[in-house]
Formats: sequence, C-alpha cells, structure tokens
Amino acid sequence: RTSKYFLRFMFAALALGLSPPTAPLRLAAALLAPALRTSPPPLLAAGGARTSKTVAVNRVARREFEILDEYEAGIALVGTEVKSCRAGKMNLRDGFCSVKAGECWLENVNIAQHGTTGGYFNHDEGRRRRLLLHKREIRKIGQAVARDGLTVVPLSAYFNARSCLKLKIAVARGKKLQDKRETIRRREQDREVRRQIKQAF
Repeated sequence: RTSKYFLRFMFAALALGLSPPTAPLRLAAALLAPALRTSPPPLLAAGGARTSKTVAVNRVARREFEILDEYEAGIALVGTEVKSCRAGKMNLRDGFCSVKAGECWLENVNIAQHGTTGGYFNHDEGRRRRLLLHKREIRKIGQAVARDGLTVVPLSAYFNARSCLKLKIAVARGKKLQDKRETIRRREQDREVRRQIKQAF
C-alpha cells in the first residue's frame, strides 16, 4: 500500500512539471521490484516439492505389447486442446505413433472439444499431432519401426512441474496369446502375494 501511495505522488508531481527528489523514487522502485519479478508458481505438493498431474493412462498398451524402450516427448497442441487436457478429456487407448519425413506424429488419439468454446474455434478431436523429440530419438524410433517391424504406442500423458504437457511413448512388440496369458498369471500371483501380506500385517 505504501508503494502505491509513493507512485501516485510521483506521477502527480511529474504531471504538474515538478521535480521530486530521487530518494522516494528509488524507494518506490525497490519496493516494487520483487512484485515485478514474481512468476506463476509451479505445481507443488503438500511438502513444497514440485509434482506432476496425470492426464491419461493407456492401460491396454502394457497388456497388449511388450515394452522395449520408452521416451518422453512434448506435443504440439492448440489452446482448446490444452484446456481439454487439463480437464482430463484425453483418450490414448487406440493411439499410435508414426515417423514420416523426419517427424514423429501422434495418430488416432482423441482429445474432446472444449465445452465452453464455440464450434468454429474448437479443434478436430482426432487430428494428427506432432510430437517434439530430438532428431536422434526420431531416427532411432524410425529405424526400429522400419527394420524390426515394431510399434510405437503412447503410454501416458501428464503435465510436468512446469505445467508443460508431456507424453510418454514406447517402442513395443505385440504380445502373442501365450505371452498375454503369462502376463495375466504373473499379475494374479502378485495380487495374491499383496493380499496375503496385507492380511498378515
């Protein structure tokens, strides 16, 4: 409040053509400097540590595919898509990634249109979206797909501590029926072990 009164006094003096002393000007600048330097706070946990917010998880991917290599990618979105993602309206279930002309693209992923935005300004829900990766990562992914016949699937989407949307993708190989049965058997065994430990303690 004091800094506000100082500024009003200085602006009034300057408007009248007066020459106020420099000391109050310096004091006002010193009081206002911290406020001008502040930036929006990051996502913080209860203990003050930076955290992230999960938007969508592709649970089918780990059941249907054997994960070989994982990457973190940025994604190019328009404003209404970001708003919808913050509301959790993103579906990765049927999505996959392709490499074309030196770029990596996210295909067949649905981001619902923003509810309070008119249709003219809204986005296409199933459009192809460019992923932001290093060139060497794109080359490595492209070689794995072309040479070994592997698939690139999205695993999850989340906002990191800087509130940037990130997508975790994986180079994967489709599981055979026997592999799927083995995965189910291991999952049931792990569930049974956790249940017995919970009952014991």
